[in-house]
Amino acid sequence: MQIKYNSNYPSIDDLRNKARKKIPRFAFEYLDGGCNEDVNLLKNTSEIREVELKPYYLKDYAGAELKTELFGHVYDAPFGVAPVGLQGLIYPNAPEILARAAFQHNIPFILSTVTTSSIERISEITQGRAWFQLYHPAEDVIRDNIIKRAASAQCPVLAVLCDVPSFGYRPRDIRNGLAMPPRMTLRNIWQIMGKPEWALKTWVHGQPAFATLKPYMPKRLDMKQLGLFMNRTFSGRLNEERIKPIRDKWKGKLVLKGVASEEDTEMAIRLGFDGIIVSNHGGRQLDAGQSAIRSLSPIVKRFKDKLTIMMDSGIRSGPDVARVLACGADFTFMGRSFMYGVAALGKEGGNHTISILKTQLRQVLEQLCCARPKDLPKHVI
Repeated sequence: MQIKYNSNYPSIDDLRNKARKKIPRFAFEYLDGGCNEDVNLLKNTSEIREVELKPYYLKDYAGAELKTELFGHVYDAPFGVAPVGLQGLIYPNAPEILARAAFQHNIPFILSTVTTSSIERISEITQGRAWFQLYHPAEDVIRDNIIKRAASAQCPVLAVLCDVPSFGYRPRDIRNGLAMPPRMTLRNIWQIMGKPEWALKTWVHGQPAFATLKPYMPKRLDMKQLGLFMNRTFSGRLNEERIKPIRDKWKGKLVLKGVASEEDTEMAIRLGFDGIIVSNHGGRQLDAGQSAIRSLSPIVKRFKDKLTIMMDSGIRSGPDVARVLACGADFTFMGRSFMYGVAALGKEGGNHTISILKTQLRQVLEQLCCARPKDLPKHVI
């Protein structure tokens, strides 16, 4: 696809600043914030940027190629769209905007169980190419039905989320009424009134709801009942006993998302996972933990050739993608970066963000005299 972007917003920081102005404060803070004191949120990006790469200026060089094979499919870039919950709250129709852009650019899009478009709708947009992230249900019957729906939608990869055994303690969301159960405060209503474009688009698209979960939810839940339903329906803590039935039922590629230790990686291999996504949930779950890039290094050292190792959390630019790949990851994902793009630029935000990331990454490869993303480890200092 032709690379084309809005030159008024050439960086993710530009998109973040524009998004802050365009959407209600409670929606922006839900997207932008971490947990507790945001320590790990900030470390995620800052510690990625401690990685330095070495250029070779006098070598023969034919140019850079971003294409990267992952699970038998050749993608046009070594990055994809990570799952984000409640995307339609941040910007109306956001999951469909991003899924369509990802499909057009031939990069992977991962749909969250708890976002605002259904498995079936996103599969239609992506012609069965979207991945699905499973937030583990407490009841086996719901788990099995969701897995069956993902298979029927031809999702090639199922990503099982493991890093939400409890809800993160997020002070901004608590103040804004976005904890469970959620509530709409007078302050939130006032913020919505101050963003008429966002309010109008939300009215046109309808109130955001957990679209994939709709078949399992009682009708006409109020906010308190919705919170109780979510708490009752999901149990995020995984163990070997809960994982085995998933591996037995899912015939496609299986990925464990949220891995932050060598021990969990070792178990993932033993249980038959095809890959892992090293992640700390974007700094939204454990403020006292390591940054994702710090967790990545020992995992790569021990398990590089035993399964596919991917990473998300803290990646905000093309140079960040290059740094993470240079540290040994096979592929990368970003959540906030793409949502900033959509919140800032609406239906153009997905294509714009992917385009600038591709442009930035290609420039890094050309500057390093690196032909392919998989050669980046040769350049790490």
